[in-house]
Amino acid sequence: MKTLISVDMEGISGIVHPTETHPDRHDYERGRALMTAEANAVVAGVLDADPAAEVRVADAHGPYRNLLPEQLDRRARLVRGKPRPLGMLAGLDEHTDAVLLIGYHVRAGGGPGVMAHTMNGEILDVRVAGRSLGEIGLNAAMAGHLGVPVVLLSGDDAACAELADLVPLAATVAVKEALGMAAAVMPHPEETRGRLRRAAAEAVARYEDVPPLVLTGPLDVEVDLAGPHAVDLATLVPGVSRARGARTVAFTAQDYAAAYRLILLLAQLATIKPG
Repeated sequence: MKTLISVDMEGISGIVHPTETHPDRHDYERGRALMTAEANAVVAGVLDADPAAEVRVADAHGPYRNLLPEQLDRRARLVRGKPRPLGMLAGLDEHTDAVLLIGYHVRAGGGPGVMAHTMNGEILDVRVAGRSLGEIGLNAAMAGHLGVPVVLLSGDDAACAELADLVPLAATVAVKEALGMAAAVMPHPEETRGRLRRAAAEAVARYEDVPPLVLTGPLDVEVDLAGPHAVDLATLVPGVSRARGARTVAFTAQDYAAAYRLILLLAQLATIKPG
């Protein structure tokens, strides 16, 4: 078996505030330790189910350099750094059997959810074939394009509900109950890690029962951007045009992989500020 564990940070147990997720903030090192410990619990669960499994762990938060390599389970291979193909799903290919999304958060406009956003805070919404998708849906559909199911997600209760709506047969572990953007009720992190280990083992054992999320092309895509400067930059990309209102750009992709790549590019363009 070959698995990819994509690990974000906002949905990790114990984390509720940007000071715990940003490299320039005082609580970041503590957040990194919590993130790494939770990733290790999931690696252990996958290997409980299949000791011979090939396990890749993609660091999928911010700079993609958050997990502590020297503390990660040595049986896993770490995918680290950016830019890179497939972004949060780097390491995924058509030979992968299952994807596990750990520490994920609800999309912008969803929730209430802890640190709800889509990709980088500069994107207000992404609609693919009329359906609003955040990082959970965008990544699940990219895995599905390659025929790979998302079998497990962990995060707050809103994030779990978001995946359940898209992939009803996938397993979820709510590691905290969101009270708002920066507040939640949660169990002790060690209790959460035990639950994650058991859930990961159960999820990968039944991966063949979970259908991939497949969005067939051609696909009409709309992206709402926070800044008008980002809209100006986006329309420099061939095939991208202004749509309704002052914040929205649109394009048509022949398949989901092309849509995903262009959405990643627009997210990066949106971080460029006027000179």
